[in-house]
Amino acid sequence: LPIYIVLDSGERGEVMEVGMRSTRIKTRDDILITIPNSILANTKVINESAPIPRFRIKIPVGVAYGSSPEVVGELLLGVAAGSSLVSKAPGVESRVRFRSMGPSSLDFELLCWVDDPRDKGKASHELLTAIYQALTEAGISIPFPQMDVHVIN
Repeated sequence: LPIYIVLDSGERGEVMEVGMRSTRIKTRDDILITIPNSILANTKVINESAPIPRFRIKIPVGVAYGSSPEVVGELLLGVAAGSSLVSKAPGVESRVRFRSMGPSSLDFELLCWVDDPRDKGKASHELLTAIYQALTEAGISIPFPQMDVHVIN
């Protein structure tokens, strides 16, 4: 089973080899990074593959004021349920949280799991595309920041 790690410095990738003096990590850009074990011993390492190889993704979604929070929540959960990349394992159900009433939008977050950390980017892309389509079909507007300009004279 591959091991995926994230380092304090931001590097992330699959552990390819652990040697006596260094560890080699392959990034998503297929770049091989060699890190001295003395550095690894003194930094925070996040193992995205353990204890289970699942990774939670968070998709922020802003909708126009006047939208029904219940309808938006059901729509987002429906999108997650329809995705082949979102985990269907017991105990890791997708959920929606209404996070805030922002300056120009009602801000939600779709929280779901993917079974393989390598699928994080692909799943985010698939979900965002499906969310945009579903919101458009439901007639729910996606707001953008607006500014009123008043001309005097």
